[in-house]
Amino acid sequence: MAGPLDGIRVLEAGLLIQGPQASLLLGDMGADVVKIELPGYGDHSRNIKVEPGDPRSAVFSACNRGKRSVSLNLGHPEGAEVFKRLVRDADVVITNFTPGTMEKWGLGHDDLAAVNPRIICAQGSTFGSLGPDAARQGADLAAQAAGGLVSTTGRDGDPASPVAIFIADHIASLNMVAGILSALHHRNHTSRGQQVDVSLLGGQIWAQAAEYTHLMLTDRVAGRANLGHPMIRTIYDLFPTADGWIAIVGVRGREKDAFFIALERPDLTVDKRLQDREMTPEVHAWLREELAQVFRTRTTDAWCDTLRDTGVRYAPVRDHRQALADPGTWENGYFTEAPDRDGDSRGIVATPIRMSETPLEPNAAVPELGEHTDEVLREAGISDTEIAALREAKAI
Repeated sequence: MAGPLDGIRVLEAGLLIQGPQASLLLGDMGADVVKIELPGYGDHSRNIKVEPGDPRSAVFSACNRGKRSVSLNLGHPEGAEVFKRLVRDADVVITNFTPGTMEKWGLGHDDLAAVNPRIICAQGSTFGSLGPDAARQGADLAAQAAGGLVSTTGRDGDPASPVAIFIADHIASLNMVAGILSALHHRNHTSRGQQVDVSLLGGQIWAQAAEYTHLMLTDRVAGRANLGHPMIRTIYDLFPTADGWIAIVGVRGREKDAFFIALERPDLTVDKRLQDREMTPEVHAWLREELAQVFRTRTTDAWCDTLRDTGVRYAPVRDHRQALADPGTWENGYFTEAPDRDGDSRGIVATPIRMSETPLEPNAAVPELGEHTDEVLREAGISDTEIAALREAKAI
């Protein structure tokens, strides 16, 4: 069954995660994604190996499955001309080079729009395309740090600590996809493409909109997580259990009695300090320690069984192995199996979007560097003789 973006062609000259993950999502939606990589080197993420001596790359595999790889030197004059020929029949171009790089090569939006007025050029960066830091290079950790996220994790008094996933890249890739889909919709009405501009830093600020708004309203920084959230003054915390941790995700008024009784602390149901909707910081600290003592008496699984029918929102704190073993994550399609290059079925992280009429069908095949170069160039009307000359000139 054709996906919702069937018939859309994407040229992705992206690196690492921001651009590649955006095109991956479009590919799972049915777009034909052609990945442009530097000959002899490829996407930087190919060199992030799972471990010494193992040539596989989890980052590259996760962000580039299902694409066709073309080795093409965009900085070479002949390579740039080939890229323009590919743009003629494309709908979207995705890049996340340092701002100004594509323009330097004669491949900026205006250059490509002269070839194809319907082209949508999505550009990602670290700090944005404007301002004093526009030309600076960076990566996920730079945006986590500059965007304020690092300052919010952990507990008061602890050293600064980043989030242990590529969260800035991921959020920016989703923003890029949202911009691309909006631009495609606009093009349906106007027949004109446009430039879409997103950044890692902008995505981090957007993701913390509530916390930044708190600062602008009160002139006070919300603060660090401290095992919960600094703006939620109720039972919204992580608690240690006998063998791990459990998250209690906000006990609403009508659930408090059932919650305290399930914890065998019925005295808390009538404690005057807990009658207000929001607790003072002092009361919250006292209650958190009272509850921590209770939760330490049983295992995480035992507490999950105890709380299951109380209506209280909770979740076990799991590691990746435990989440991967959860049948629900597979039943919902968050993990799935798909055919790889050899036709064998292997597990992958799938796009977590379900659509009733145009279901997404992920592909697990990870392309070799330049595997589809000749195939894609022939589709663009480039002859075998021209391809051989381009290869001789080191443009491909």
